[in-house]
Amino acid sequence: MSNPSRPSDDHSAWAKQLTNRYQDVMHNKRADGLTKQTRNLSLSPSQPRPCATLPCPSRAPPPPPPQQAPAPQSTSSPSSSSSHCLRKVRSKFHLTSSSSSRQQEVGPDGLPAYTKNAPKIPLAPTDSVSIKFRSMLIALSSTPTRYENPGLLDEALGVIPLNRIYQEAEEESQMLLAEARSLGKERAKWGYQDCVIMALLRWFRRDFFTWVNNPPCPRCYSETIPEGLSPVTDEESARGASRAEIFKCKNCGAYERFPRYSDVWTLLGTRRGRCGEWANCFSMLCRAVGSRVRWVWNSEDHVWTEVYSEHAKKWIHVDACEEAWNKPRLYAEGWGKKMAYCIAFSHDGVTDVTRRYVSNPRTHALPRERCPEEVLLYILNEIRGKRRDRLNPEDVKRLEKEDRAEERELQLYAMQTAAMEGKLLVGGSGLGSGSGSGPGSVRVEKMLVSRQSGSTDWKHRRGEDGVHAEEQISPLEMNEYRMQDGH
Repeated sequence: MSNPSRPSDDHSAWAKQLTNRYQDVMHNKRADGLTKQTRNLSLSPSQPRPCATLPCPSRAPPPPPPQQAPAPQSTSSPSSSSSHCLRKVRSKFHLTSSSSSRQQEVGPDGLPAYTKNAPKIPLAPTDSVSIKFRSMLIALSSTPTRYENPGLLDEALGVIPLNRIYQEAEEESQMLLAEARSLGKERAKWGYQDCVIMALLRWFRRDFFTWVNNPPCPRCYSETIPEGLSPVTDEESARGASRAEIFKCKNCGAYERFPRYSDVWTLLGTRRGRCGEWANCFSMLCRAVGSRVRWVWNSEDHVWTEVYSEHAKKWIHVDACEEAWNKPRLYAEGWGKKMAYCIAFSHDGVTDVTRRYVSNPRTHALPRERCPEEVLLYILNEIRGKRRDRLNPEDVKRLEKEDRAEERELQLYAMQTAAMEGKLLVGGSGLGSGSGSGPGSVRVEKMLVSRQSGSTDWKHRRGEDGVHAEEQISPLEMNEYRMQDGH
């Protein structure tokens, strides 16, 4: 392959040309290899051919046959004395009735299927849709940077009952350690700081924050109904509100405004909202007690938190609305939610974590049409570079090492899910089937619970009530639970 001269003005075209040439070379190389392996594809599936292994020592080479007219090809099976030296041709390609050549396997991107794992080259966005998606992701990436305000973190520590949180964390940490040692292990399932976040999660959902479907009437405290949206006032805009919802009382007809605040200072005072307010405020409180946090945006209108576990050396899923800890398959398996993008933002990076939350791409994934994957890679690299531009080289090196470890983890999620699904299809049985008893049954029941936060109608409109959820836990999730519990 000749190297094209690099243009001086159009780098994206040059990169695209290199990509196309690379794919052509891979295509031709693979096709040549397959041609050598499939020279006997014209044989019928039942026709034997000599074994390519060592010749059979019990038989002498047969004498050359006398010259005679070719006899019609026999369709009878080979004799038993020579059957151990013969093997049938088994083609793994699709053959048509009129041709012995294989049908071209094409991936969803129009390229040959075996090139889907080729390394992607980041490409800058050029079309209007990709440029708009880039602007949105850059704006979202600023959310966790607001948690680094020292005054805000001090304010947050003032509202957290630290003595209660730390006491519960210490008790749970000791229980986990005793449980591990009873099983002959020196290392507990979760560390002390993980237990701090678990205790904070319980307090936040049960005692601190309030879920709001329709705010009560300010006069008679009766039920209200939504009436639409209203422009935000200057004061609401200064406090981070992007829109205000209007509700009307069913009893007295009074109106109530419900601004959707994004400013965490304001949320510490209002202490109410839906998933956006919950995830935003809880993520900041996790940062206040010393944990590294991510704010995870989902393109299907949900947000949650990820906390880095120094004990487990990985990012852990936390959803304050559901009081969920380490249940990344909750949305697909429990809610029946289909998702396209799950992007995790932190003050020092960004990662596409969709593979962690989409349990089965065939059944739970939506098309990713906001931009090409090469463009998304470019955007994430751009955001990551901005977040790490002022860090010292040691921190950058540590973060890059974590990025590589997480990429291996996400690849393992996909491979294990595919492998377990294949085993279930071959075996004809599913996990969790039978009487419902056994070591994994409680975990399955706990995992498959539908969404708890929000009204029934609201959850149904969003498709998060679990009506379309599968009847069993994902194979990967069950495998993880069995390993964690020692079963």
